[in-house]
Amino acid sequence: MRILVLGGTAFLSAELARQALDAGHDVTCLARGTAAAPPAGARWLQADRAQGKAAYAEAADAARSDTAGSHTAGSDAARWDAVVDVSQDPVQAREALEVLAGSARHWTFISSCSVYADHSVPGAAEDAELLPPLAEGAGLTMDNYGAAKAAIEHWTMELAGDKAHICRAGLIGGPGDSSDRYGYWPARFARDEEPVLIPDIPSDPTQVIDVRDLAAWVLAAAGAGVTGALNAVGEIVPFAAYLEEARELTDGEAEVVAVPGEWLAEHGANYWAGPDSLPLWLPPGQDGFMARSNDAARAAGLQIRPWMDTLRDSLADERGRGLGRERKAGLSPETERRLLRGYRAEPG
Repeated sequence: MRILVLGGTAFLSAELARQALDAGHDVTCLARGTAAAPPAGARWLQADRAQGKAAYAEAADAARSDTAGSHTAGSDAARWDAVVDVSQDPVQAREALEVLAGSARHWTFISSCSVYADHSVPGAAEDAELLPPLAEGAGLTMDNYGAAKAAIEHWTMELAGDKAHICRAGLIGGPGDSSDRYGYWPARFARDEEPVLIPDIPSDPTQVIDVRDLAAWVLAAAGAGVTGALNAVGEIVPFAAYLEEARELTDGEAEVVAVPGEWLAEHGANYWAGPDSLPLWLPPGQDGFMARSNDAARAAGLQIRPWMDTLRDSLADERGRGLGRERKAGLSPETERRLLRGYRAEPG
């Protein structure tokens, strides 16, 4: 296939490009490349999507020129076999669709399960209610991430129609995860033998999809012409089981201190992600956030490796990047010690 990746330099999009190259596909990446270059072997169209439709001119020309004269007139040969977009910006996503959708046989948008309006129901499927699309002109923030993705879903269906695959990814983990969430706990057990503070949520679900499995699925779905909205999420695993496996991987013997969520929230620990957070700990009423159904995607070909393998490889990646590094998610050692002192000092 001739594949255009709108991205190709970071985490999922880079993994997509690598796997596509390894499979022998002709891969082009459209990206700024300010943090990294696309994988070796990919054609690089260096462009800034913030420049508007002009950013896609070379990609549009490539779709025409690379196939010019190879087919009879009117054969609709001037096309990318597959385009993959990972954008969070509705304006950029719409502009890409307006310029390129007509020259694509298949279009994948990497969306998110954050588009769903209700995260309280475990096992919910693709027919669950969505958030209203982000209003045009609204600035992008972490708080409206789901609405922004919902807006891009709208434009993808509007402009790519029956050739669109809306891939609603859950939490993505595995080697190269720049969010620092899934790998926090095995890295924490491996870091030192000081007491480990955990939220007291043993039965709460965790759910991750390995970046390598997600990339493989996107490519396979493009090749097979899979379309529609599908939840690309992993196996549901109780937090206690995930944590025990993380501890066993490190042969850790540190004391584990389980602290009630109410106390943690009152004393400055943050949910889910970001500085001084406890990754995978969700606010009340989010029981379905990491417990969505993947039945439809699996029926359409999604294959998922055992979650323990993802956890093991995440730990190896964490060791390679440095267990003591400053993290985007997780408690700093100083905050963890402060919270533990405070919790142990309370009566009873």
